[in-house]
Amino acid sequence: MVQFLIKRILYGFLVLLGAVVVVFFIFNVLPGDPVNMMAGQRTDVATREAISKELGLDLPIRKQLFHYINDLSVLSIHQNTSKNQKKYRYSTLLTVGNNVVVWKTPYLRRSFQSNKLVSEIIVENVEGTFWLALSAMAFATIVGICLGIFASLRQNSLLDHSIITFSVIGISMPSFVFGALMAMIFGDLLSDYTGLNASGSLWENTIYGDRELKLKNLILPTITLGLSPMTIIIQLTRSSMLEVLSQDYIRTARAKGLGSYSIIFKHALKNALNPVITAVSGWLASLMAGAFFVESIFGWKGLGSVTINAVLSLDFPVVMGATIFVALVFIITNIFVDIFYAMIDPRVRLK
Repeated sequence: MVQFLIKRILYGFLVLLGAVVVVFFIFNVLPGDPVNMMAGQRTDVATREAISKELGLDLPIRKQLFHYINDLSVLSIHQNTSKNQKKYRYSTLLTVGNNVVVWKTPYLRRSFQSNKLVSEIIVENVEGTFWLALSAMAFATIVGICLGIFASLRQNSLLDHSIITFSVIGISMPSFVFGALMAMIFGDLLSDYTGLNASGSLWENTIYGDRELKLKNLILPTITLGLSPMTIIIQLTRSSMLEVLSQDYIRTARAKGLGSYSIIFKHALKNALNPVITAVSGWLASLMAGAFFVESIFGWKGLGSVTINAVLSLDFPVVMGATIFVALVFIITNIFVDIFYAMIDPRVRLK
C-alpha cells in the first residue's frame, strides 16, 4: 500500500509539473504587455525597463520558466537578500555562497491589476467556489439517484421515456446556455414569484457593513452546475438498477414474498450504487473547474468569476495561479480516490 501511495504521489507531481509548464507557455504566447498594464502607456523608458526587470521579462523564455517553477516550488534557491526574504518569506535550510536553499510557501506572484498576492486572491475567493461545487454535487447525486430509480422501476413507461429524454437534453445543453435561461426566467421574469435573484453571492454586505448569509442565491447556480452530472447519474443509476433487478437473487427474494420496499432499498439499490459512487467520488474538483462560467453568469463571488475577470483584463498571474490551483485540486482529489479504490479493491494496488 505504501508503494502504491508513493507511486500515485509521484505521478501527481509529474502531472502538476506538466500543467505548470503548459500553463506558463500558453500565457506567454498570448497577446498583451504586462509592463503597459502595470506602468501605463505614457511611462518613461527607465520605469518600463525597471518593471520589466522586476518581472523577469527581460530574460530568455527558458530562464523565465526556471524562475517561475522556482517561485512555485516549496524547496527553492534564491539570492540571500533582505528583498528576497521579504518577498518569499522563506526559512533558510542551506547557504551556498551568495545563494540559499530555502523552504517556503509557493509564491504565485502578484496581480498586475491590484498588486495583491495571487495566493491571497485565491484564498479569499475559493470558499464560494467550493460551496457551490459541493452543493451542486449533492443536488446532482440525490436527484439523479432518485430519478434513476423511478425510471428503472417504470421501464419503458411514459415516466421512463420522459426522464431519459430529460437526461439526454441535460447532457447536450451547455452550462452557460442553461444558466442564462435559468437567470432570465427564474431570476428575472418570475423573480416576484420565486423570490430568487439573477445574480448574487453566498455572503452579501448589509447596509450596516456586516456580512449576511444568502442561501437562496445558491439555488440557481447549484441547479445549473449540477445539471450535467445529474443527468449522467440518472442514466448510470437506471442502467445499474435494471441490471441488478434482473439478477437471480432478486427473483428469489420476490419468490419468498419480500416486499417491494425491502427488495429495492435493502437488496437492489445497495449493489446498484457501486458504479454511481465510483463516478461521483472524483467530481468535486471537476465541478470546481466547471463553476467558472456559472459564477460569471450569476455574478457569484468565487474563484471562477475572479479568473474570468482576470482573463478579460489580461491579468496573467491571477489566471495562471487559479489554473494551477485547480490542477492541484484535481490531482489531490484523484490521489484520494485512488487510495479509496485501493482500500476497497486490493486488485487496484497491482496497477
